[in-house]
Amino acid sequence: VDLVESGGGLVQPGGSLRLSCVASGFAFSQYAMTWYRQAPGKGRELIASITRAADYAHYADSVKGRFTISRDNAANTVYLQMDRVKPEDTAVYYCFTEGYWGRGTQVTVSS
Repeated sequence: VDLVESGGGLVQPGGSLRLSCVASGFAFSQYAMTWYRQAPGKGRELIASITRAADYAHYADSVKGRFTISRDNAANTVYLQMDRVKPEDTAVYYCFTEGYWGRGTQVTVSS
């Protein structure tokens, strides 16, 4: 199993960023996928998850209405669209499924 995140970087407050996580080594379409994040000095926080058929998504209150999780089962990829970002969104963002973690991608929100 391999999960590879990309799309992180530096973004200004109020801006947008799209993260991707490409999965391999398992039947991607059969598993729910989740995005977590870990800010400096804090624990890992679940921010969004999506069912295998993309018929239901769950969001943490801290990102609800600003972030959107989606997936493309044909491309073995899960996405996190981040809009109206805030400095408190600064963190390493991780892709997760069934006990497996990606390496993470850094998102920094700063002017």
